[in-house]
Amino acid sequence: MARWIAIWLTVLSGQVFAQTSAPANNSIQQSDLKADLYFLASDAMQGRLTNTPENRLAAEFIKSRFARMGLQAAGPNGSFYQPFNLITTTLGDDNQFVISSMEQPATERSLRLGQDYYPLTLSANGRTRGELVFAGFGIDAPSLAHDDYRTGSVEGKLVMILDHEPGERNPESPFDGVVTSEFARRLRKVVTAQARGALAVLFVADVHNHPGSTNFEAIAARTWPTASPRVPRYMLETWMEKVKIPVVQVSPAIANDLLRVDGANLNELSQSAEASGGVTLRTVTGQQLALGTAVNRHTIPDRNVVAMIKGSDPDLAHEFVIVCAHYDHNGADGVRIFNGADDDGSGTVALLEIAEAYALAAATGLRPSRSILFAAWNSEERGLLGAWAYTENPLVPLSDTVAVLNMDMIGRNEEVPVGGGGRFRGLEIQTAESNNNALNILGYTYSPDLLSEVEASNQMYGLELKMRYDNNLSNLLRRSDQWPFLQNRVPALFFHTGLHPDYHTTNDRPEKINYVKMEAIARLVHQVSWNLAQTSSRPRYIK
Repeated sequence: MARWIAIWLTVLSGQVFAQTSAPANNSIQQSDLKADLYFLASDAMQGRLTNTPENRLAAEFIKSRFARMGLQAAGPNGSFYQPFNLITTTLGDDNQFVISSMEQPATERSLRLGQDYYPLTLSANGRTRGELVFAGFGIDAPSLAHDDYRTGSVEGKLVMILDHEPGERNPESPFDGVVTSEFARRLRKVVTAQARGALAVLFVADVHNHPGSTNFEAIAARTWPTASPRVPRYMLETWMEKVKIPVVQVSPAIANDLLRVDGANLNELSQSAEASGGVTLRTVTGQQLALGTAVNRHTIPDRNVVAMIKGSDPDLAHEFVIVCAHYDHNGADGVRIFNGADDDGSGTVALLEIAEAYALAAATGLRPSRSILFAAWNSEERGLLGAWAYTENPLVPLSDTVAVLNMDMIGRNEEVPVGGGGRFRGLEIQTAESNNNALNILGYTYSPDLLSEVEASNQMYGLELKMRYDNNLSNLLRRSDQWPFLQNRVPALFFHTGLHPDYHTTNDRPEKINYVKMEAIARLVHQVSWNLAQTSSRPRYIK
């Protein structure tokens, strides 16, 4: 009996702890969230597109709020900004691709730019010449015992690499199931081939996974449009600096012509790349490829907004919990304004309220044991670039980052309509009413400890937590700013009320937000961050 009483008291004490509210948690109010969002997602803010005056004004607004709260600046040199550079590209004038036969009589064939091939935007400028090697998906993943270069060398060769990854539609694939893994990223593949001594990379469609005719010329035209697009394509400068070799995309027809010289065809070799552990390299003899690429790079300055509360425990203050959201959106097209109230005005104003709760508590002498970093990322819509920039050059060592709590679209109810189109790929049809109290948690498979903390904290708020999208064709897991941290083995969660028909449209406006629900979610995230900052243990990363 005494043993059962002891167990019961332990359970009760755990429940009492879980139900203890974080200091100033009730200062997070829907009225404040609403007031901030009606400004941030107003027509005057013109959709907060990267590299626009309104985007810079949004950053200034967040910075001024952090400063007025009395938070400590977390950026370099006492700044509330963490600067980084983006790159845009334009096509140069001297792109060439010539195939020379080594058999007699020798022949030359010049490929047509935009019809047979085109440089990728990440390509370096350069000229090179050599034989071709087929290297499957071009992936080296030691943690998954997969190496497409294990059977030979590509030193001094041009390497043909397939798009995507093995087991693309297999939920049991070690490459993150059906979520597109980081190993499929072209940049990673190019850097891997470059490190193996490749002179250039030729990407081609994995035709065994994506059969049928594709309009290669249309894709080339979208990659290098004749007129400047409303929304430029950006990459991180730090990424672009890593690429030192020419990189092009070739059409499946040209790939077949190149491989046919050696009696192979693209479909057969593409299927062979699914082999467990990696493909067998195949050198194509009998021809020489001469490739020259010209891509102009243009530097664009960008910035995250960062502030902090220093922890009170001298043994734990060097460790941080990051609470974050992104403040950019998709701008305006004439009179059509993409206000981005839910995406991600909702997460941004919640971040401000959570930061203020910490500031109010600190003013009364209540600071967390660990430190808290408040981060408003920029350029999420352009490829999570602000968060990636942070992980490339973190303000706090990633090894000292205990957890990341990312809020992106926390103001609506998930609604997937019939015939919703590609934006809803992989999601079940569902009504907004069925998700009145629902909150999706993503990233839970990477840290069950972190999920347990959310579930315990949620006892006070009674939200319906749904864990359903970590292995889903929608790719939702990699579509927000927790993804770069997960790829760096930092436990991270994505708080998300789901997609809806107004997602990425001009109808994503502040009057459509469920402020009662958003208040509960912001309070939950605040509570979770406080509990993580107070406990001596750290959530484990297990993926």
